[in-house]
Amino acid sequence: MNLNKAFILGRITQDPELRSLPSGQPVVNLSLATNRVFTDQAGGKQEQAEFHNVVAFGKLADICGKYLKKGQLALFEGRIQTRSWVGKDGQKRYRTEIVAENMQMGPKAGGSPTGNYGGSNSPAPSSNSPSANEEEIPVIDADEEEKINIDDIPF
Repeated sequence: MNLNKAFILGRITQDPELRSLPSGQPVVNLSLATNRVFTDQAGGKQEQAEFHNVVAFGKLADICGKYLKKGQLALFEGRIQTRSWVGKDGQKRYRTEIVAENMQMGPKAGGSPTGNYGGSNSPAPSSNSPSANEEEIPVIDADEEEKINIDDIPF
């Protein structure tokens, strides 16, 4: 059995580039940055960024081109594919990318109703006053939950 499945969550590094194939099918290319934080041998905290190429086709490409912006958090699900071609200089080139099958947008930065998703022009969200457009996320305190009696469980 073989499996080629990728899940990637990160920030979009530039506005997606929406084009059409000669067949008329929409295609979008974008770059996603992920990072990992680790402790080095000296005990110092290190952060390493990785950049990933993502491509989407069809209706998903239209959605990505319309709604995704630089700086926005996004989750992509797809498969890893490596393409090769011969460049204008005669050299063989390779590009490894994630061919997206599904996408989920991250939260809007600052709750802006204008559709700005945290790019360089978006204001920093205020931690003191929630915006009228932001949804309140309920917090359940562990002390408020009912105690479960093991004898009440039927199995």
